[in-house]
Order: sequence, then structure tokens, then C-alpha cells
Amino acid sequence: MLKAMLTAATGMSAQELCIDVVANNLANVNTTGFKKSRVSFQDLFYQHYGFRGRKEEEGNSPFLIQVGNGTRISSTNRDFSQGKIVQTNNPLDLMIEGRGFFQVLMPNGSLAYTRDGSFKIDGDGQIVTSDGYLLYPDLTIPAEATGLSISPDGKVSTTLLGETEPEELGQITLAKFVNPGGLKSIGRNLYIPTAASGEAFLEEPTQEGLGQLSQGVLEASNVDVVDEMVAMILAQRAYEINSKVIQTSDTMLSLINRLSR
Repeated sequence: MLKAMLTAATGMSAQELCIDVVANNLANVNTTGFKKSRVSFQDLFYQHYGFRGRKEEEGNSPFLIQVGNGTRISSTNRDFSQGKIVQTNNPLDLMIEGRGFFQVLMPNGSLAYTRDGSFKIDGDGQIVTSDGYLLYPDLTIPAEATGLSISPDGKVSTTLLGETEPEELGQITLAKFVNPGGLKSIGRNLYIPTAASGEAFLEEPTQEGLGQLSQGVLEASNVDVVDEMVAMILAQRAYEINSKVIQTSDTMLSLINRLSR
């Protein structure tokens, strides 16, 4: 009975973490460029009680008696499928249609990566994220600029006051990873590479399988509220049934205790 209790307890613990992941997905349903996560479960080690049945030399394979010891969370898998398009008409809003990440220069000099293309201009005319981190390679918009144009392949140009011909300011490059699911999320819509993700490969948009850029639109979160509600209900039912196992085991132990008196 104690074994059943401990096994059911692992199920309850795993479902608690599953609910935490669902809660985070739902909390970020309106977060620009957010990518939902999914929980993967894995069974624990098995206790071996021996073989039953005929011996192998008699022609039949024996039956192996094993009892498992519950479950655990093996991983949380991030889904990098494309989010919906949100029209903003803001020239600094960019969306990657396809694979790829924007590069962001962190205060310590390292690079982070994001799908959030809601950029701003700081006091020096540089393009930055909502937290003030520089888009990399850095781009500076002149104070006398009257318009900003970003092509699908990442070329940034502007028209200066009193001029008719646009002036090219620079090029936006994107990063891609062999395994984007291995990226580590550090909050603020930012990711950093790990050994599981591999190093970043840099290319211009539309090159080497990378997506193109769309100006004046943003990529919404790819969280589907209905799917999350279903996942939450399933986790709740699994939690309830595991708690029922503990209650049943406790009742059986109580019966055994009364028999021994």
C-alpha cells in the first residue's frame, strides 16, 4: 500500500508541474512572439519480481513480472510554430515569416535572441527592444529621417528631409539554430543558446531557409486558449485520480491495522 501511495504521489507532483506550464502559456496568450510549451512525461524505474510461465528451453518465453514506480516530467518542449499576424502599421514593428530570430545585444556584451519584433527608437536614434536592448547589428535612424523602410530581405533604408532618394542605413541579419527547442528562455521574450540548441548560424532574411521580414505587423503568441483549457482539464483529472489512489491505499491500510488488533 505504501508503494501505491508513493507511486500516486509522483503522478500528483508531475501534474502540478503540468498545470504550472499551462498557466504560463495562458498568462502569455497576448505576449508578442511568445511560444507555448508542452510537457513530456516519462515512467520511472521498474521493480522486478521474477519470471512466471514455462521455461525458455521448453519453447515459450517466460512472462516477466514488473511493477513501475510512477512518473516524472522528462522535458518541457517549446513549440516554435508561427503565431498569428497582428497588423499595427508601425514602421518599427517587424515579424519574421518563417524560421529565424532577431539578435539582441545584452548589457554584458553577449547576444540573446528573440521573435518579438516590437522595436523602438531610443534617445540616440538606435533601434532597441522594449527593454532598451540594442538590435544587433545596431542601426541608427537619423534625426532628419522622414520615413523608414525595411525590405523583406532585411535592408533598412530611410528618406532624409529635403531628399527624394532613399538612403540605405544597414542590414538586419537573422539567426537560426539546429535545434531551437534547446534554447534557454531567460524572460523578456529572450532566449540564449545552449549545448542542446547548438550555435547560432547568421544569414540575411530569405537566405538558407530563414523567413522574410514583414514591416508594420507583429507575430502574436501561438498559444491556443482552447488547447490549453483541454490540457488543464486532463491534468486536473489525472491529479484527481492519483489522489483517489492515495485515499484508497489509506483505506486499505486502515483495514489491515484493524485486522491486526
